[in-house]
Amino acid sequence: MPLSVTNRVEDGFAILDLSGSLTLGPSLSNLRESARQAFNTNKVSGVILRVAGVTVTDSAGLGELTVVYTMATNRNCPIRLVDASASLKRMLEMTRIDELLPTASNLEEAKAELRGRAARA
Repeated sequence: MPLSVTNRVEDGFAILDLSGSLTLGPSLSNLRESARQAFNTNKVSGVILRVAGVTVTDSAGLGELTVVYTMATNRNCPIRLVDASASLKRMLEMTRIDELLPTASNLEEAKAELRGRAARA
């Protein structure tokens, strides 16, 4: 199933809902374009990637997540992954990308963490 990404702004955070395969293929660019659109059209204080609908991830998908991380970092926006599967969490840990893309259990937890980070900055 190709990657599908929808984005919205909620409470000042860009929320990108991902579903399908986060793998090498033509639809992978949907993530980068959706993130770019979210940054260019809104003033956001953080980015939340909801990945519960992601069925499979490969190294290209991890690479695309790091591209979104870089885009967010360049705009001083902290980032969180929400609803990551056990296999995605393992991949993030094995590649040490979990240090760049921390996970949260749910959307409210992610918002609270990002708000707390902004207050400390």
